[in-house]
Amino acid sequence: MQGGSIIKPLVGPDGDGPSDAAVILPLLDSTRGLAIANGLATGLRDDPYLMALAAIDECVRNLVCVGADPSRIALLDNFCWPSCDDPRNLGALVRAAEACYDGALAYRAPFISGKDSLNNQFTTSDGKTIEIPPTLLISGIGIVPDVSRCVTMDAKESGNLLMVVGSPASSAIGGSHFEMLFGDSEARHSPLPAVDLNVAPRIARSVAELINDGLVSSAHDCSEGGLLVAAAEMTIASGLGLQLDLADLPAEDDPPLEHRCFCEQPARYLLEIRGDDLAEVSSRLHDLPGAVIGTFNSSSRLTLADDQLDVSVKELQAAWLGTLDW
Repeated sequence: MQGGSIIKPLVGPDGDGPSDAAVILPLLDSTRGLAIANGLATGLRDDPYLMALAAIDECVRNLVCVGADPSRIALLDNFCWPSCDDPRNLGALVRAAEACYDGALAYRAPFISGKDSLNNQFTTSDGKTIEIPPTLLISGIGIVPDVSRCVTMDAKESGNLLMVVGSPASSAIGGSHFEMLFGDSEARHSPLPAVDLNVAPRIARSVAELINDGLVSSAHDCSEGGLLVAAAEMTIASGLGLQLDLADLPAEDDPPLEHRCFCEQPARYLLEIRGDDLAEVSSRLHDLPGAVIGTFNSSSRLTLADDQLDVSVKELQAAWLGTLDW
């Protein structure tokens, strides 16, 4: 869509931040847009049902974060699986398909198409079979009622508050990047996070309403890497500093700090809001978990209370952009 891009894949003043979704304007004389996003949760492949639900939830969150209406979302599946001649692989596929069914009903988001590639493996000359891990990519499209209400994930203004909304943090660190990097491979895996299909759609609708009513300055889904990584991405994209304090972070089972920072619970959003709007936002969230966890500032540093972290945004930008060799 030449000239019809509203939100591109990279956002922020210098295009340094990863957008949650893209938004295009199919009809240039209209204000109604189309958001396009994906969800992928291969870390949860030990339970294909939870993996598929997490991918659906992430896709929905990405669409909602740019201003899409969660009641006007359609999904597509892309199964990449090893041979289903193996009963274990076939059983995993069935579990993932069951999750697609349950997730589509819960979010009222129909699957309108997809692609199935069910023989992704190779047998070497000595007879050894190498299989890919079962993988399900969820793609989604959503209607944006008014593109003038779109928001991006880069923080906008010093003095604004950072609020987390959604599932409480927990010790269900299984399948996360933190466990992959620092977990004990010899130990039993930590519990895997699960999507609450009763609550997650409610959270999506509430966040979408806040965005549509102009109460959110920026929004970002909290997924790969967890809360601290998502918050860092908001500073990377904007160049603003952020002072974090996780004392009031909604949590279950009193997880340790590293789990609060890096667990990858689904159905979580980071919202930048103005201080004057905090009472209104809090009242409209009703009984949904949420809390203020930080304040954006002009320091260009990301800090965590009690001197647990202090790093410059330039260092974060270098770590993010350097790996891409831009």
